[in-house]
Amino acid sequence: MSLVAGIDAGTQSLKVVVYDPATRALVANASAPLDLISNDDGSREQHPADWVVAMQACFGRIAPDVRARIVALAVSGQQHGFVPVDAAGDVLAPAKLWCDTSTAAECGKIMEAVGGVARTIALAGNPILAGYTASKLPWTKAHRPDAYAKLATILLPHDYLNFVLTGQRFCEHGDASGTGWLDVRTRTWSADLLRATDAERDLADCLPPFAPPDALFDIDAATAASLGLPATVKVAVGGGDNMMAAIGTGCVEEGRLAMSLGTSGTLFAYSDTPVVDPAGAWAAFCSSTGGWLPLICTMNCTVATEQVAKAFGFSTRDGDAHLHATPPGADGLVMLPFLNGERTPDLPLGKGVLAGLDATNLSPAHLYRAAMEGATYSLKYGFDAFVRAGMRFERIVLTGGGSNSAAWRQLVADVFGLPVDVPVQAEGAAFGAALQALWAWNRSRGDDASIAEVARTHVAVDAALSATPDPARAHAYATAYRRFLQYLDAVTPLQRG
Repeated sequence: MSLVAGIDAGTQSLKVVVYDPATRALVANASAPLDLISNDDGSREQHPADWVVAMQACFGRIAPDVRARIVALAVSGQQHGFVPVDAAGDVLAPAKLWCDTSTAAECGKIMEAVGGVARTIALAGNPILAGYTASKLPWTKAHRPDAYAKLATILLPHDYLNFVLTGQRFCEHGDASGTGWLDVRTRTWSADLLRATDAERDLADCLPPFAPPDALFDIDAATAASLGLPATVKVAVGGGDNMMAAIGTGCVEEGRLAMSLGTSGTLFAYSDTPVVDPAGAWAAFCSSTGGWLPLICTMNCTVATEQVAKAFGFSTRDGDAHLHATPPGADGLVMLPFLNGERTPDLPLGKGVLAGLDATNLSPAHLYRAAMEGATYSLKYGFDAFVRAGMRFERIVLTGGGSNSAAWRQLVADVFGLPVDVPVQAEGAAFGAALQALWAWNRSRGDDASIAEVARTHVAVDAALSATPDPARAHAYATAYRRFLQYLDAVTPLQRG
């Protein structure tokens, strides 16, 4: 029977899953680590060639008979990255990533050029926040002028892998809405914001054309051979990792709320209409399925718990024991886990803060709990903005590495006061890419089922991993969350100065 594959190029690793729609089961998966280049100025970069090597390694670990049955695949990629490519298709410099804060000053300059934050939101639906692609262009022009002079095409990470797979340069609206240039209401590039990014050059000439959500492309023959795939494989459009995770968690119809606990934390909900906040309290993104995806993003999630575990010499696999050994609220210890700067709340130059230390809570277990609680409270801060805007939700669908922790699943249920479900397929973004490939492949063969119908058929919940709020802990977490907000209010003026 025919199989579909999903590729997820993340910050820490690249993953490949192969799915059998007939049996509704994964038949193969593989992962390869990726190196991150970090500098003191806030730069966070990777070499795109490493993504290709990792993709080849992953497919190389999948049995030849499985690869031979793959008919379609799609790519999920970390959002906001910038891959500068010349006319010949060669990469001109390392890719600056979503978590790169070295271009924070450029964000403000671009918005000032069009009249400020409010005007930027009026033009595109979003402010240009730290890490967004737009700010990386003027930085590159100033710091890598040779690369900027040769720039022919602006590609996002997932666009670049699609280019490797197909030899064609194209993009799609979901990932493109994270550049800062796309007017998400009309799904067109904002000429004003492109001009504000570089008044001396028409950046529109560097942007690839849009492909519709259900488009299919032929795989490049040489690339297919290097991956051990049939030359007949079709490549679907794919999208940003959050957009693909929306598919992989079934968040492709209204009323669904998904949360991803990865290196970054995200909270997103599907909408049939644009959902723009005049104050920019959330990212007003497009989905990769023809709708919209209002999204909250925090830049520090599992990175905070991993750093604490590393500092004290234990594995995050043992982290749940530390949660069980400490009470909700960590005996007054609070962590603002802004190790990479922060997007929600908007503190691109923010630093981590530990507050409330005393003789009773200065322990590895308390610090680990404070890190997990702080990462969760940052998402709650964004969730509160959704609620103030009138959005209502009945359950949370949880994905990402943090969802493997039973203690974290329970913490989310208790803090948000909502039941938590976890899909059977844990790799939400990679699985979502596979489902998008399945949807596009089926449509090419005359099946007019919607992406929502595909998700309802193939996204299943693991009942054993569900969690329900515990009223006995609700008061303690509410008190601890208020304490978190008080410290946040206190340090915000310092970290914005």
